[in-house]
Amino acid sequence: MTVYLSISLIIISIALIASVILQSKGIGLGGLSGGDTGGVYSKRRGVEKILFWITIGLGIAFFGLTIFTVIVS
Repeated sequence: MTVYLSISLIIISIALIASVILQSKGIGLGGLSGGDTGGVYSKRRGVEKILFWITIGLGIAFFGLTIFTVIVS
C-alpha cells in the first residue's frame, strides 16, 4: 500500500512543479528566477485560470495524500 502512495506522491509532486512553472509569466528562464516582468496585474482568463485552479487542486491533493501516507505508515 505504501508503495502505491509513494508513487502517487511522486506523480502529484511532478505535476504540481510543472503547473507552478507553467504559471510563470516571465519570458524564458528570467521569469523562473524571480526577475521583474514589468507587467501589471490582470485578471486570469482562459487557460491561465484553468491552470491556476489545477495548481490549487494539486496542492490540496498533495497535502491530503501526504497526511494519509503518514497516518497509514
